[in-house]
Amino acid sequence: MFPLARAAQSLVARGIQHTAVRGAHRKHEPTFHDKYGIMVLLGGASVFTAVWSYVLTSLNIEWGFSPVGRVTPSEWRR
Repeated sequence: MFPLARAAQSLVARGIQHTAVRGAHRKHEPTFHDKYGIMVLLGGASVFTAVWSYVLTSLNIEWGFSPVGRVTPSEWRR
C-alpha cells in the first residue's frame, strides 16, 4: 500500500508542477477590469452622487423640523 500511495503522490505533484510551469510561460494580457476598472468605478460613483443630489435637492424637504404643533387636524365630514 505504501508504494502505491507514494506513486499517487508523485503523480499529483508532477501535475501541479506542470500546471505551474505552463502558467508561468504565458504572457499576461490585461482584461477589461485591468484596463478600465477604476474608471468605471469612479464614473458610477459620480453618476450615483449626481443623481441623488439632484433628487434630494428637488424634493424640497425641510430636514430636521418636527411637524408637531404646526399640523392642525381638519374637521370630519359626515
